[in-house]
Amino acid sequence: MNNATNQRGFTLIELMITVAIIGILATIAMPSYREYVMRSNRTAAASYLLEVANLQERYFLDARAYAADMAALGATPPTEVSSNYTITTAGDNTATPPAYTVTATPISTGPQASDSCGTLTLNSKGEKGYASGASRCWN
Repeated sequence: MNNATNQRGFTLIELMITVAIIGILATIAMPSYREYVMRSNRTAAASYLLEVANLQERYFLDARAYAADMAALGATPPTEVSSNYTITTAGDNTATPPAYTVTATPISTGPQASDSCGTLTLNSKGEKGYASGASRCWN
């Protein structure tokens, strides 16, 4: 017996409503996810800048001068940082007192390229820098 009420499955309307709901949820979730990933990458870079600053201070205790570059410190950024940022350090031992600056520059082709914080810096005075107009970059 062929009875239409016994058929199972989805109608085209039900399927289209489901697809529309998934599309709406995706358009809301994706920007939030991208912002979360960007913030996470920035936090990893900021943490590594603090680590390099500690290495600079240890180097200063031994050599009575700050390291001129990352190679002198023997520091290699972790993959999660180096895939998104270029990390550099520069020691200025001619200044009185001697000083250094550690910089994390977003890679222009990476996900951090559109980060409003831009380049993060940390110097020997403990001053944390980022792009003007941005906020909460070191939080």
